[in-house]
Amino acid sequence: MDGRDLVHSVKAVGFAGAAQGLRTVRAAWRRRRADAVGLPPRGSERARVPGQVREVTPGPGGGVLRFSRSELRITVMVNGAVFWAWDGVGPEPSYALAGRSPEPDPRAVLEPDKDGGWRVVAERVTVVVSRNGAVEVRTPGGVPLRRDLPPRWWEPVGGGRARWMQRSEVSADARFFGLGGRSSGPRLRDATYRLWNTDQGRAFAPGDDPLYITMPVQLVVADAGTHLVFHDTSWDGTVALREGEEGAGSGHDRAGMCEMRMDGGPLRCWVIVGSPARVLLAWASLTGAPALPPAWALGHHHARWGFGSEQEVRRIVAGYRQHGLPLDAVHLDIDHYDAHQVFTVDRERFPKLAALAEELRRDGIRLVSIVDPAVKAEPGNEVYDGGTAHGAFVRDVSGQPVRGVVWPGEVVYPDFTHARVRKWWGGLYEERLAQGFSGFWHDMNEPTSFAAFGESTLPRSARHDLEGRGGDHREAHNVYGLCMARAGYEGLRELAPRQRPFLFSRSGWVGMQRYGGTWSGDVATGWPGLRASLSLVMGLGLCGVPYSGPDVGGFDGSPSPELYLRWFQLGAYLPLFRTHASLRAGRREPWEFGAEVLEHARVALVERRRLLPYFLTLAHLARRTGAPYVRPVWWGSPEDRALRDCEDAFLLGDCLLVAPVLAPGADRRAVQLPRGLWYDTATGQAYEGPAQVLVDAALSRIPVLARAGAVIPTRGTDGGLELEVWAPARGRTGAGLVVPDAGDGWEEPEVERYVTRWEGSRVVVEREGGGEPPHPVRVRGLGER
Repeated sequence: MDGRDLVHSVKAVGFAGAAQGLRTVRAAWRRRRADAVGLPPRGSERARVPGQVREVTPGPGGGVLRFSRSELRITVMVNGAVFWAWDGVGPEPSYALAGRSPEPDPRAVLEPDKDGGWRVVAERVTVVVSRNGAVEVRTPGGVPLRRDLPPRWWEPVGGGRARWMQRSEVSADARFFGLGGRSSGPRLRDATYRLWNTDQGRAFAPGDDPLYITMPVQLVVADAGTHLVFHDTSWDGTVALREGEEGAGSGHDRAGMCEMRMDGGPLRCWVIVGSPARVLLAWASLTGAPALPPAWALGHHHARWGFGSEQEVRRIVAGYRQHGLPLDAVHLDIDHYDAHQVFTVDRERFPKLAALAEELRRDGIRLVSIVDPAVKAEPGNEVYDGGTAHGAFVRDVSGQPVRGVVWPGEVVYPDFTHARVRKWWGGLYEERLAQGFSGFWHDMNEPTSFAAFGESTLPRSARHDLEGRGGDHREAHNVYGLCMARAGYEGLRELAPRQRPFLFSRSGWVGMQRYGGTWSGDVATGWPGLRASLSLVMGLGLCGVPYSGPDVGGFDGSPSPELYLRWFQLGAYLPLFRTHASLRAGRREPWEFGAEVLEHARVALVERRRLLPYFLTLAHLARRTGAPYVRPVWWGSPEDRALRDCEDAFLLGDCLLVAPVLAPGADRRAVQLPRGLWYDTATGQAYEGPAQVLVDAALSRIPVLARAGAVIPTRGTDGGLELEVWAPARGRTGAGLVVPDAGDGWEEPEVERYVTRWEGSRVVVEREGGGEPPHPVRVRGLGER
């Protein structure tokens, strides 16, 4: 133990209390000893590069290029996605892909290129491979989008997993987005980002990295076009980004750069080229359609670590009712467990939990349960005994269950990379359903094990099944939360087959949208935390995870009334709208912040409920197209550089532009508008874009603008569906999509398409193909023009 470890140990003991603190010290030592014994020593290595191309074999969608020291397989798929991999690796097995990979495009042709290179020519993309292994992706018109230089491997002399490095170049004007949940962004500046899902162990703010969800997925936006790149490996690594400069040095552009370094795993890559909408559509076809939440999950959720009793839950619910505030769900944290043990209930504080759940459900409020993966390692604990009988827990190299420390004390961890273990774990949700819970949030599943020093997770040498292939935690760590989400989702599908499962997870990986969504985790209370909330939601949406949201008000601390209200107003326009706070934080109920905040929060809640049919429509469109609910303002105009650099506003679907207030004391704010006519939904004032405009942002509201011609499904005063139509600009038309949804179940409702136009002095709204809308219509924007 060095001096730094000693300091960490003393702090851990002091913070957690003597018993738990000493456990964290022992856990850290156990992890260190396990890795010393179980991991192969890093000895001498030899570097390798591909060498020169020697032989080429055409095949469906592309072919195989054999170099003197490596082999490159390249295939263009029917959906336009490009796959390439070195050293004979295929697209499967992969935790990211939904089912089997798409079929190769039979029209793609591998042909010789200049200077001894080769190229694959397809309808949507051209891929050029140089004679020494550089891979360049071009638009159909031949404009370069990215160039991956020849990779380099470092192979242990005695055998084992090779490290690798891939350096790539993009145009000088390109901007980087993605890489999972990042607190700085959504545009990713020059920095090195780690790919290792991490519980910081404290509330985080912008600049803290990595966080709970890291993904080797980048969306790169440039003048020439947009492309997504995904390196399909779950190992630990880093991505170093450097934006380019135009006219740098002696008048020449300096390309943007990405350098990816991975500790192991295959070097295989997917690239998708096209408009942002086309890219996310193809991405969803690869990694799976986002899960469809039930309607109530798109309402307002109230949570807290420390409700403590049924009486407190009733008090909170009564407060919402008394103040006329809509409420759709209440979340119970670990304090409702018996001694923090998963799938249990504290019978003293929650003696009639099922009756409470039924009581709330009659008032339209669902109960949501936290679920942690760690199981108390104690005989007599039903989950522990059942998991032991199933051989369900992660083991060390000697075959003994790996032990860690979390809230219950000494714990073991299910190996969710084993199909049999997922089946067993999914069946345990029957106990939760019997208690009356309607939804579930997975926490601590990076996975976290408290440690006085070093990494707060399992030993890297811990053994996992990995779908029968076998391997260790270096490969399994980043997909642990993803596999836990799969276990819960599939279990709920079997236990309650007629209901859409509601599940969101703190940790995950590529493809996690198939099983639900996520939330910010423990975002710090403060104005920087508010800004980070928006960054996380936007960045995750561009990685294919459309359903997410922050802890409104921040996880720790006590927000000022102004900060709380601005956070609340932002949350009202995000997919997951949830207040939440730590055991030691201040209150989060709207009435705790004074009469003015209460009134403005009520307006935000009522507006969220009015827009529920729009959120449901966006949920269905996300499932069918992969498009996130929350989109950057450049979504429809990625070539607009001013929009590419805009990070403080977003599009909610195609119809609304939301400009939250992210700094204290503001009563006006600048809004960067995409092209077209936009209406301030509060005043009706019209603005023509592209332009930057100054809009009122009094404490009572945040600016929300509607696109001219938009058709927005809303909830009418009678509770039925009503179409809110914003008048198109003179001489132009508008359109909108509506997906009516009963709120639950698996029916696939028809997408209703509407067009709007001027006919003389009135606005006409018709169903595409002709016919009157089957819903009441309210036309707005006929005043100021």
